Amino acid sequence: MTMRARYLFAFVFLFTCSAIAIAQEAAPPPPPKFQIAPDKLPAYAGQYTYDDDPDLVRSISFDGSRLFAESLRTPRYELLPQAEDTFAPPNAPVSFKFLRSADGKVTGFNRIFAGETTHASKISDQPLKFNKLEYTRQEVMIPMRDGIKLHAIILRPKDYSAPLPFLMERTPYGVDGNTPESINPGEPELAASRYIFVFEDIRGRYKSEGTFLMSRPMADHHDPKLIDESTDTYDTVDWLLKNIPNNNGRVGVHGVSYGGFLAMAAGIDPHPAVKAISPQAPMIDVWMGDDFFHNGAFRETYGYDYILGMESSKENAFSKLDEDAYDFFLHSGSFEAAAKKGGVDKLPTGVAFFQHPSYDEFWHARGVQWHLNQPAVPTLMVGGFWDQEDMFGPQEAYAKLEPHDAHHENFMVIGPWNHGQWGGTTRHLGDIQFGEPTTDEFRKRYEAPFFAHYLKDENGFTLKNAATFESGSNRWREYTHWPPLESKSQNLYLSADGSLVLSSSEPKKSSSDKKGAANYREYISDPANPVPYRHRPIQATYSQGSKWFTWMVEDQRFVSDRPDVATWTTPPLDHDVTISGDVIADLFASTSGTDADWVVKLIDEYPEAASTSSAVSSASGPSVSASSSTSTSNSASPNMAGYQLMVNGEIFRGRYRKSFEHPEAIPADQVLEYRFSLHAADHTFLKGHRIKVQVQNTWFPLYDRNPQKFLPNIMTASPGDFAKATQRIYPASHLILPVAP
Repeated sequence: MTMRARYLFAFVFLFTCSAIAIAQEAAPPPPPKFQIAPDKLPAYAGQYTYDDDPDLVRSISFDGSRLFAESLRTPRYELLPQAEDTFAPPNAPVSFKFLRSADGKVTGFNRIFAGETTHASKISDQPLKFNKLEYTRQEVMIPMRDGIKLHAIILRPKDYSAPLPFLMERTPYGVDGNTPESINPGEPELAASRYIFVFEDIRGRYKSEGTFLMSRPMADHHDPKLIDESTDTYDTVDWLLKNIPNNNGRVGVHGVSYGGFLAMAAGIDPHPAVKAISPQAPMIDVWMGDDFFHNGAFRETYGYDYILGMESSKENAFSKLDEDAYDFFLHSGSFEAAAKKGGVDKLPTGVAFFQHPSYDEFWHARGVQWHLNQPAVPTLMVGGFWDQEDMFGPQEAYAKLEPHDAHHENFMVIGPWNHGQWGGTTRHLGDIQFGEPTTDEFRKRYEAPFFAHYLKDENGFTLKNAATFESGSNRWREYTHWPPLESKSQNLYLSADGSLVLSSSEPKKSSSDKKGAANYREYISDPANPVPYRHRPIQATYSQGSKWFTWMVEDQRFVSDRPDVATWTTPPLDHDVTISGDVIADLFASTSGTDADWVVKLIDEYPEAASTSSAVSSASGPSVSASSSTSTSNSASPNMAGYQLMVNGEIFRGRYRKSFEHPEAIPADQVLEYRFSLHAADHTFLKGHRIKVQVQNTWFPLYDRNPQKFLPNIMTASPGDFAKATQRIYPASHLILPVAP
């Protein structure tokens, strides 16, 4: 299992079993702490499925006096007895407590990991047998054009006669964990299809030579002496073709996150043998909308944690905080002060944060989108609607390539996932259930057929252009173009009374409005008490038990009652409303300060057990109305009653309203327009649900605090620079929704 699985999938079961496999390879298991008679072991044998993820069967079998567990997605590992009915893998922080019925029969188990318990039911007494292909492993050092050698692991099927294509993943996260035992669990569909798998440490990371450079800019490929990730891929491919026997002369490249950025680079001036690439959640532009900044607002916790983890060592050095990150960054005062505490200010990208707070040539040179003027090879972009790290990347790269796609080789799939979640097996994200294993469906329906078609000439890849999973209604949709041409823009206006109006034109002031009432919503934003972006305590990004991976689907009720969060709501809907496409926020707002951040969230509020309402107001155009009778949602369950699901949300730093390159102070108390994308959504607000919009000015410590006073560099603000500000949102403010017919 690669670091892609461990750090990017955030898929706990895969992480645990990867650790199990590594521990078993590193040393023989210790003697059991507790003895169980061998004749009792058959009672535990059989097939088990977890209640919330029933699609991946776990098989437990016995061999003499030993008990083993395995699944399609995990290697075979031993379970050692710890106590009566309690077992644990060797050297792994997980245990299994088997449960029995009143007559003593084993009925399931509770899996305990990081303080959380997950229940699995026994569905058969007969263990499964898995027919996993056997692979061999080869370790090589591949020379680049400048003499630097890159470290790679090559996995080949043991028995194959017909030449096979290469499928390559380049990564900064270390490749040594890729073994013949890990390839089947890690890539079940692709491993079964047979490829020559290549995993390569990029320049300057782990066992590769050279110097690591974060998001290395693209070089001028007319100069044969210059190097970048594209040329390193080119040289790697050239060496593989000449040195690895029995290949068919074709190469596919894929990867997630940083690996997605590397896969995208493989398609820029590619080697002729590169026939297909799949950049998945690629880091396309880390200033505009991926890892480090969004619309100029600095992602403080991620910038701190990721740079420390990547640049303080040649290997991963992700660490944990000993306190709530909210307190750590608030008490530090500024990012500069926090960075000095951890040494981030001395690391290359940490220095770049301070020297290049705006979108200057330094960041522009790292923007991959400026090089995407044609799909040089068939490309399958992959992303998640709730990707907490790189939602921007796949959408932006697809959009840049789409106008130039004369041969219909630019594809995109977006599912209901967080960052890289599609590599695991699940049918939910946090508390949000989707009713089917969307992750397995993606790999079987789109990813595996894509590579089989372009690398092996096999039939089965039928995607015309784009596929998305429509949450709410919970179904896959395919389109000939994204955003879908069928969707029609409708304005969702933020009225002064807190109601939402869906209208084709700006609604007129209602005659029922109170005389003398303010024609705006007003609240105080206080940087000393910023709005948290997720439930506290906030753990370090990649620490054990971190809630980072699911924060985008957390119930937003935890901040809904704050006075510095302005909320607009419809009554319960009397019909389904589906949005498919890009959601645009168009705020008309003023601040008493000279700088401000604007955060806009579009929320699906689930109904309570039952609700009664009257019609929502509407102007010229389609209305969002509510039934006068009791209405309940077909998706609501008792534990989801009243849940506030953020469909999408984004931030905009006000100083960049005219230019991302040249920030300007905001004129105090002037009504100005702030227009920005909340990115794509494909979601149905079901009958009985409410549509909510929230606006706030802090989202901490995901984003650094804006002093609300214009400074040349917010990261170096002093405590006295932070000030309260009065914020006003005017009724001309609206969201532009892509409403499906």
